Amino acid sequence: MDINRIRQDFPILSHTVYGKPLVYFDNGATAQKPRCVVEKIVEMYESFNANVHRGVHFLSQAATDKHETSRITVQKFLNAKSPSEIIFTRGTTEAINLVASSFCRAFCKPDDEILITAMEHHANIVPWQLQGDITGVKLQVAPINADGELMLEEFEKKISERTKLISITHISNVLGTVNPIEKIIEIAHKHNIPVLIDAAQSVQHATVDVQKLNCDFLVFSSHKIYGPTGVGVLYGKEKWLNAMPPYQGGGEMIASVSFEKTTFNELPFKFEAGTPDFVGTTALATALNYVSEIGIDKIAQYEHELLEYATERLLAIPKLRIYGNAKQKCSLISFLVDGIHPYDMGMLLDKMGIAVRTGHHCAEPLMRELGIDSTVRASFAFYNTKEEIDVLVSGIERIRKMFE
Repeated sequence: MDINRIRQDFPILSHTVYGKPLVYFDNGATAQKPRCVVEKIVEMYESFNANVHRGVHFLSQAATDKHETSRITVQKFLNAKSPSEIIFTRGTTEAINLVASSFCRAFCKPDDEILITAMEHHANIVPWQLQGDITGVKLQVAPINADGELMLEEFEKKISERTKLISITHISNVLGTVNPIEKIIEIAHKHNIPVLIDAAQSVQHATVDVQKLNCDFLVFSSHKIYGPTGVGVLYGKEKWLNAMPPYQGGGEMIASVSFEKTTFNELPFKFEAGTPDFVGTTALATALNYVSEIGIDKIAQYEHELLEYATERLLAIPKLRIYGNAKQKCSLISFLVDGIHPYDMGMLLDKMGIAVRTGHHCAEPLMRELGIDSTVRASFAFYNTKEEIDVLVSGIERIRKMFE
């Protein structure tokens, strides 16, 4: 890949912060946007702004065509069987909430269980707890080892006749652990249990083929794969989506409404109440096409080089400890330096123009499992460079000496 050319596609990377060149290592929280995505948003508002579906005028039909073409782009990106299996949401969080609400209403009764892992994001914990208050379902949590890897034998022991669904992150947003989801899906289906994959941290780093995986649900957010905020995707097998009740009511998701009874629309519209973010979905499709043109496999290989380089450089810093040392790991590093609070580290790095994330990363249960409150997290994208990693290492060394 021509990294210099790629960086030119991202205008924000040429900015300065406090007079220093911006070094952006907060990609796990949100990725920067290429110029083509920003231009697509402007084009949609300037040339195609009209409410989609049902409109007979030119602008409405044009906007509808772009919105539904974007659905096909997502379908092809994930290799889903049908566009009807692609539901647009506001992000990973809403997509998980949708499945939690609709699936539990359809299939769960008191004391049934949802199996997750100890490394989940709050978005894959809290929705199930909310359903516990409504339907009586309970969470079961599979443990991880000291390196941050899922313990598969212990995971399978957690499965019982009460397990109704397994919901698991593909890549941990704290540890970078790449979970063996192929094996997990195989185990789950052996017990006739459906699987939801939280792919918020994976679709931008690795090829995801839902038919090959044979997962039942998969969710991700646009803004982490170089698209706009406020847009997400739920993939679901038609058999499950058809059997689940709507998540929200309103316009678009209906076939017919009377004061006595409402019948619901066909997939995917059954789960898309109200006016969709057709500008955002079109910009998401632009981002997916941009990533596909570069090549996910090339991106993955380059980001792995960045991860190995950063790991080697950071481990050479005295008193620095990395959290998450799985054999299969992806493009982020969480760390602490003895004697320096992560918030102080983050604030001081920011003054040097270096953007990292500090805190519990919406994974408080995992932090307690690790015996800490928070970490500093540097997360990488394909527009980052080894030279930027050198700047990060130099900044940490400078801060460490200040505290000494």
